[in-house]
Amino acid sequence: MNATSHQKNITNTPANITNNKGKVQDLTLIENWQQVGKQVAQACELAGRQADSVTLLAVSKTKPVEMIATLARQGQHDFGENYLQEAIDKIKTLQGQAECDHIVWHYIGSIQRNKTRDIAEHFDWVQTLERDIIAKRLNDQRPAGMLPLNVLIQINIDNEDSKSGCLPEQLPELITVIKAYERLQLRGLMIIPAKANTDAFKRTKQLFEEIKREHPELSQWDTLSMGMSDDMADAIASGSTMVRVGTAIFGARA
Repeated sequence: MNATSHQKNITNTPANITNNKGKVQDLTLIENWQQVGKQVAQACELAGRQADSVTLLAVSKTKPVEMIATLARQGQHDFGENYLQEAIDKIKTLQGQAECDHIVWHYIGSIQRNKTRDIAEHFDWVQTLERDIIAKRLNDQRPAGMLPLNVLIQINIDNEDSKSGCLPEQLPELITVIKAYERLQLRGLMIIPAKANTDAFKRTKQLFEEIKREHPELSQWDTLSMGMSDDMADAIASGSTMVRVGTAIFGARA
């Protein structure tokens, strides 16, 4: 049997068809990720900013762990998860894999009291902190052997009943509480604005800068998480330092 006919037979086996399908899916995923990276760079250029001034957070909720590993091998560092048990399973699966040891895990889901211990023990960042009791629990339950947990305060910038987050007028008190906790590192703000309300980005940026001026003791106050697949260019133009992108990278949820 010559090499060509041998290869043809291999290609037609069910196992290899599955493998080829997986490779095609991987290529599509990588192309999507690269395209989003280019869009971030272009938005930075239009805003007169350096491309590395914005972190791309790949929102991998509901997506299989294999997709996370594929992007990690390409150099993607930051991944965001909403569903706690699903996230913990992924984190444990990828632990110890050399190509994934650089992953930075962000919790971006709602936080109930019974979730705080697992969040404190498994994540590097929490972007959805909105209450003092949750801050206390995260601080108290963060293992002493780990670095302080990076936290962002989620603001309900448009005062929507359907959205989580503290109101802007509640920020001063919450900041005072959080900055006293040694196991938490307050890094900035996160918002999910009302649809088509790009003014929210500018208002949040103003809040961010006001807090920076009023609290010079916050040495790592450096992160403004705003902008998703559909509005990241507007968010970057308004000063976002982190965009949370899921659909444009991973495709629509099933």
